[in-house]
Amino acid sequence: MSEQAAPGATGQAVAFLGLGVMGGPMAGHLARCGHRVSVWNRSPGKAARWASRHPGTVAETPAAAAAGAELVFACLGNDDSVREVALGPDGAFAGMAAGAVFVDHTTASATLARELDAAAGARGLAALDAPVSGGQAGAEAGRLTVMVGGDAAAFARAEPLIWCYGHAVRLMGPAGSGQLTKMVNQICIGGLVQALSEAIAFAERAGLDVAAVIEVISKGAAQSWQMDNRWETMVADRFDHGFAVDWMRKDLGIVLDEARRSGARLPVTALVDQFYAEVQALGGGRWDTSSLIKRVR
Repeated sequence: MSEQAAPGATGQAVAFLGLGVMGGPMAGHLARCGHRVSVWNRSPGKAARWASRHPGTVAETPAAAAAGAELVFACLGNDDSVREVALGPDGAFAGMAAGAVFVDHTTASATLARELDAAAGARGLAALDAPVSGGQAGAEAGRLTVMVGGDAAAFARAEPLIWCYGHAVRLMGPAGSGQLTKMVNQICIGGLVQALSEAIAFAERAGLDVAAVIEVISKGAAQSWQMDNRWETMVADRFDHGFAVDWMRKDLGIVLDEARRSGARLPVTALVDQFYAEVQALGGGRWDTSSLIKRVR
């Protein structure tokens, strides 16, 4: 299935680990689909707030949340946090029953995805790497793009539930393929935002009506999601929404590490990563990624 809305089969016991700006809404959509959700978060206050707004239970450890769950979802910060939450002494794998599926929505490395796949298989479990695109707004609206790597049978079990918060869901290949696809996504975003930043700054310097410029060129080959959704706030110097620069630098670090392993040449991506480092130096680590225009100006 892809690019369609489906409510997901109801009534399954599931766990969700990590209730940040992405995970919290995603877990909420699972609850609204009728699933029995057990949640865990590193800071208990977030889990308590989630439970005050949604039906579900709060667990003290990832293992306790995963106990009895047919599928365990996670949305965490990085490779190290996923390893700890999945493989640690009180981690999810310790509580999962044979045959359960671990679905990792964290943007992490393909190396980690393959490691989790092997560790899950050794325990009679399955693991899917399933990073998402769409940001906080997409998570809240239940309209995320989900790129999945792993076993086809495990994906068939998880897919109906992923549609609770997805609007495009696709199995991309074996373990690691979801993370590699997300890397392609971030390569595209970085280049597009830098080009849009330069274009807007050029139009401003040339004395053009930026709104008129965007209106006409967005009807042609220059059109992009970034142009449609970010040009106005970029012109207004507002960067208090969307995907943070700190997160983008983490993702681009993963991309560049993978490129070094594979021999891929990514000169523009490497340059954009350094531009984001300059934005961080300006104090913009929590600004959204369209803040690249700050350094152009």
